[in-house]
Amino acid sequence: MSDVKKVVLAYSGGLDTSVIVKWLQETYGCEVVTFTADIGQGEEVEPARAKAQALGVKEIYIEDLREEFVRDYVYPMFRANTVYEGEYLLGTSIARPLIAKRLIEIANETGADAISHGATGKGNDQVRFELGAYALKPGVKVIAPWREWDLNSREKLMNYCEEHEIPVDFSKSKKKSPYSMDANLLHISYEGGVLEDPWTEAEEEMWRWSVSPEAAPDASTYIDLTFEKGDIVAIDGESLKPHEVLSRLNQVGGDNGIGRLDIVENRYVGMKSRGCYETPGGTIMLRARRAIESITLDREAAHLKDDLMPKYAEVIYNGYWWSPERRMLQAAIDETQTFVNGIVRLKLYKGNVIVVGRQSEQSLFDESIATFEDDAGAYDQKDAEGFIKLNALRLRIAAGKGRSAD
Repeated sequence: MSDVKKVVLAYSGGLDTSVIVKWLQETYGCEVVTFTADIGQGEEVEPARAKAQALGVKEIYIEDLREEFVRDYVYPMFRANTVYEGEYLLGTSIARPLIAKRLIEIANETGADAISHGATGKGNDQVRFELGAYALKPGVKVIAPWREWDLNSREKLMNYCEEHEIPVDFSKSKKKSPYSMDANLLHISYEGGVLEDPWTEAEEEMWRWSVSPEAAPDASTYIDLTFEKGDIVAIDGESLKPHEVLSRLNQVGGDNGIGRLDIVENRYVGMKSRGCYETPGGTIMLRARRAIESITLDREAAHLKDDLMPKYAEVIYNGYWWSPERRMLQAAIDETQTFVNGIVRLKLYKGNVIVVGRQSEQSLFDESIATFEDDAGAYDQKDAEGFIKLNALRLRIAAGKGRSAD
């Protein structure tokens, strides 16, 4: 007899997690609590309630976490201009710590003995969910069915549903989806199917959030983004909440063919994986953030921040959001954002995000010094001679000792 009496399951209402509910009930003889989060995946989450009830679930949590997701996770991550392996904007990675947090909070509220998720044993998400859970509740038991059961194909899952009378819309489910997809307000990802061959181009029909650059409007779209302490707070002068900002940017970006990405990334579990991503709003945010920082950040602070970013990205990608190193890096990054205030003007055109203007009361750009015209003595060009000679001193000494520079 299992010592697990109650389990909190991250539940989408789809085939896999519906099977997991029944499997947990049978395998562990336990009560299942379901948790469904709305983080902007673009699908109704309320139908999960009826599906869970049909499976005998008594405690059902369905929560709108869009605001918390963008405010407390996406925005802090973007303050670092975070990009993993030079391209990936971490759309899936950044959603997992929030889900892990709520799983643990619900487990504490309901007196559950364990949590469970539907991540497979090949992916990064199992690591992210569980590292977060252990950081927040060290003794929690984690049940990962994909690492325990033998239901390792869609056919076996469907047969399990029929045998156990699990309510699934078989008319829709018999046709296998060609891709494994994950969506939230920051992005939508695609894996599997023809994408498993890195040489095969993604089908145009696959993309859901954006038109192709070729099909984007022939006229440019201009937008103004207002920043306060590194975060976007308004679009074209209209104040918006963080999740409203990202939703609006997703729409305008997708309409202009922005945000498509096709990469092969290095998973934390060791394998390389080809994935396609749509991140229209995030792509716009990143370009605008670098523009506003270009006039408001001190040079050395900006360069150090860029040096720290790859490590910060790796920490998040690998699932260490709740780690001391992430908190330490976050504190340093947030400190740099005090004066990152102002407005950036962008031109969106056929997949391109073009910076055309930036202004700030905290701008460090001094036109009187930078001008190519008469600077009225603001900058003494003779000073450059000593500057250059001092910086060349070590090179001159080495050359004088016969050490070749080539």
